[in-house]
Amino acid sequence: MKDIKAYLDEKVAQYNRPNFIKDDPISLPHSLSKAADREIIGFWVAVLAWGRRASIIKSGKRLLELMDYAPHDFIVNHEEADRKAFLDFKHRTFQPTDALYFLHWLQQYYQKEDSLEQAFARHLGPEDEHVGPALLGFEQDFFALEEAPQRTRKHIATPARKSACKRLNMFLRWMVRRDEAGVDFGLWRQISPAQLLLPLDVHVGRQARALGLLQREKDDWAACLELGQAARALCAEDPAKYDFALFGMGVEGELL
Repeated sequence: MKDIKAYLDEKVAQYNRPNFIKDDPISLPHSLSKAADREIIGFWVAVLAWGRRASIIKSGKRLLELMDYAPHDFIVNHEEADRKAFLDFKHRTFQPTDALYFLHWLQQYYQKEDSLEQAFARHLGPEDEHVGPALLGFEQDFFALEEAPQRTRKHIATPARKSACKRLNMFLRWMVRRDEAGVDFGLWRQISPAQLLLPLDVHVGRQARALGLLQREKDDWAACLELGQAARALCAEDPAKYDFALFGMGVEGELL
């Protein structure tokens, strides 16, 4: 295990660098300076994060354009007529109906709260080992509005459906992790980096299994917890940093 930790720590140092940002969806929130702007576009882009990264970034840039490059101001102050531009917004299976509900929910939320942090953190206690309860609670809150379309539920994952919740875990990594590298933002303080889980996708899963960190074959919630436990054994205070190593090696085609 010591050899694996040393190897992965080396890979974290290799990939957790500012040059990682330009080709990754995290570049979108990095293009903004206001914390609320970063978390709004970060949340939306993370939800869209499946498929080619270039396509995700393109869709994220379109969202920024539609929100006048000021997501928080747009979300809080836009009127019904301003939503018409979103009737042409699509990203794979994310359709205008989904976009309109996202706008509605976010406006309802941000007219009462300053940060999306509370939507996750209020479901989590310091005694919780990982962010699972926050993911469960957030999904329930997000679809608590009477207008919530059934079809939109597939875009917000939950452990209740045994999903690995890759996209939400990635968003939480962006908002919660903090270090000197400056890739992740570390904007939120009510959730501990020690509670984060790795965003489990095909790249991360393949590398984790090759290293013996993950035995479960299916990329589901049980696998996410198994990998999280292995990562905490390597670094209890910052397990999610190993996402840089596993994802970086996977997407760059490094052979173990």
